[in-house]
Amino acid sequence: AQYLTIIIFAIVEGEIYYSKVCADAMIGKLNWAAVWCAGAIGGSAGDQIWFYLLRGRIHWLDRFPKLTRYREAVSERVHSHESLMVLSGRFLPGLRTAIPVACAYANVRPLKFSVLNLVSGFAWAGSIMLFVKLGSRTLVAAGLNAWWGPLIPAALVVVFFRWLSRPKRRDLSKADG
Repeated sequence: AQYLTIIIFAIVEGEIYYSKVCADAMIGKLNWAAVWCAGAIGGSAGDQIWFYLLRGRIHWLDRFPKLTRYREAVSERVHSHESLMVLSGRFLPGLRTAIPVACAYANVRPLKFSVLNLVSGFAWAGSIMLFVKLGSRTLVAAGLNAWWGPLIPAALVVVFFRWLSRPKRRDLSKADG
């Protein structure tokens, strides 16, 4: 029951509860391998819910002419970087929903998304467990304890959507020829 709770909280919330149970695992209250697996499965499931919920259904956005003109650019951008996007998505708090939605919109292959997302989930859960094991000084050493720390995810969201919707630059050699 405890590990099912970890999965549910990792789906719904993310790091806070998972960090707490990682600390419990470090002091021997919980099995660290089971905590790691439950966190990874829950975190990955949270991403995959968005992907599968919207896959094939998000094209209702095409009813809006302004959004339709971005569809090709978004799909092209996602496909040219889909592995990196899926693998890094778990580590980008502001983009955890946006990346699966963009992948659903661009019709990324479900098996590829699911496998890469699960790999990312295990890396994410392991990284948090390692941060908890190393202690609070780890964030200080990385410089993420400053007042601007919470602004990073917000800035990432803005940059991601600007990048995602920007048309791909034409190859200059093709334009000259």
